[in-house]
Parts: sequence; structure tokens; C-alpha cells
Amino acid sequence: MSEIKGIHYPAFTRDDLQIIDQHTVFQGFFRINQYRIKHKLFAGGWSETFSREMFERGHAVVVLPYCVKTDSLVLVEQFRLGAAATSASPWLLEAVAGMIAEGEGFEEVARREAQEEAGLNLGRLWPMLSYLSSPGGTTERIHLYLGELTGEVSTGVFGLPEEHEDIKVHVVSRKDALALLHNGKIDNAATLIALQWLELHLAQVRAAWES
Repeated sequence: MSEIKGIHYPAFTRDDLQIIDQHTVFQGFFRINQYRIKHKLFAGGWSETFSREMFERGHAVVVLPYCVKTDSLVLVEQFRLGAAATSASPWLLEAVAGMIAEGEGFEEVARREAQEEAGLNLGRLWPMLSYLSSPGGTTERIHLYLGELTGEVSTGVFGLPEEHEDIKVHVVSRKDALALLHNGKIDNAATLIALQWLELHLAQVRAAWES
């Protein structure tokens, strides 16, 4: 990576961080680990030893199904407890998403979740980007993909009952999805980032997928 003036990207090594102790303080649907650490300082030397709790929920794949021909995409609607405190409704419009199981590849997860959550068999997959969802409190990394819609979409309710999923499928135009974003109706990070990525790279996607 090229350097920007005043910002450096040194290669990280494990010698820059010392994990003195690590143990699980909570294990339920998710896990919380407590760490005692110290790390190198910008001014030189080492920080004091301090404690941090980290939310260990694993890593996830998010896929935004998109049809170039109709300029439309699929969003799913489902209940999210975490939205109840600050959102107008805890039923959110989202891109398809799922956790990565041990040994699974990213594209494998994208295709599995598209089938489970929306009944979709996707064509080509386009890696968008990956990002850390909230590195101050969780180790989770999100991997975003654009998924090619090649067939008819059956709107209805999908999901796995054993995972308490109750997922409604919507087909919306790209322009309507952007309007929902601009009006604050879509405010979850992965979907917001995926829609913005598509807007920035729309010409490139159309050139590749219209052929």
C-alpha cells in the first residue's frame, strides 16, 4: 500500500502486541472473551497492561443480489433485537447475510445464505470489499459480495425455523433502494455499504454482466 503523507502502514508483527491473558467471561448465543494486553506506543516503548472485553461472534458474509437486466435487487426483511432501542422498527431491510462456519469459503456461504434466506440460486459473485464491523469491541470481519440474479425471484417468507428465522423477501429497484437509504429507512452498515459500493461501481458491473 502506498503511503499518505503523515500516515504510515507498518507491517504488523506479533512482537508489537503482547496478550498476557485471555479467557471467556460469557458463553451464550455469542461469546465474550476478556484480554489483558499491552502494545507498542507511537512514541516508543510499551503501554501499560490493560484489559479489554471482546465480542466474539465470528465472521460473516453479506451478499446483495442484483439483476442488471431489470436494474433491481433483492432485500430481505427480518426482526433484529438490536434495532429495537433506537430504530423506528426492529424489522430491518437488509442484504442477505450469514455467519461463516469452520471450513467454509466465502462464496460458499454467500450461495448457501441466498438459498436459505431468499430461495435464490445466484450466478456470478463479485467480491466488493471486507471491513471490520466495530473493532473496538468485536473481532468480526464482514465480507461483502454482489450476487448475480439470473432467474425469477419468488417473494414470500423464507429462513430456517430451527434458527428462529422469519425472513420476508422483497424485490426493489436499485433507485428505490437508494431512496430508502437516503431517507434513513436502510440504516444497517452492511446493506448501506453494499448499496453505496454498487452505486460507485455500477458502470463497471453493467459492462461485465450485460455481456
